[in-house]
Amino acid sequence: MRLRTGYILSAILLAAFAGPARAADTVVTIHKATPEGTGDSLGTIAIADSAAGATFKLDLHGLPPGPHGFHVHENGSCDPAVSGGNHVAAGAAGGHMDPDHTGKHAGPDGQGHLGDLPVLDVAADGTATQTLTAPHIKSAAALKGHALMIHAGGDNYSDTPAPLGGGGGRFGCGVVQ
Repeated sequence: MRLRTGYILSAILLAAFAGPARAADTVVTIHKATPEGTGDSLGTIAIADSAAGATFKLDLHGLPPGPHGFHVHENGSCDPAVSGGNHVAAGAAGGHMDPDHTGKHAGPDGQGHLGDLPVLDVAADGTATQTLTAPHIKSAAALKGHALMIHAGGDNYSDTPAPLGGGGGRFGCGVVQ
């Protein structure tokens, strides 16, 4: 009995001094964005809080190799939208999340859109497994109801020579729940 009481007391003390449990990461499934709607899964992105800003742990596949623009968009939808008579892949996601109305693209460390995330680098085999940090996003919870977007091209963190970093079309999309 004495040994069992010792284990129970140890368990109670461990629970009391271990501190609060870390909230579960927010996991977003990314799907291929097409003018007809969402396609096959491209993998997941787990978003977590950290002292340095929100982190994005990538577990993606089926992407074209090379750099890709990566952003948080205004709306929580990956549906296509019609613009100028054309169906735009994931157009319902709107533009980059910009709650301060800066109106400029300046990258994750700049003073532009809050939704500007670090460039996503895809390996030759089409996978992306790095962890990226967005220093201006302080909480993963602030992203709920917004879309994560992977663009077809890279991102130069500027509005010149092409707007929004030159990332081009929308390749992959997922909604933060």
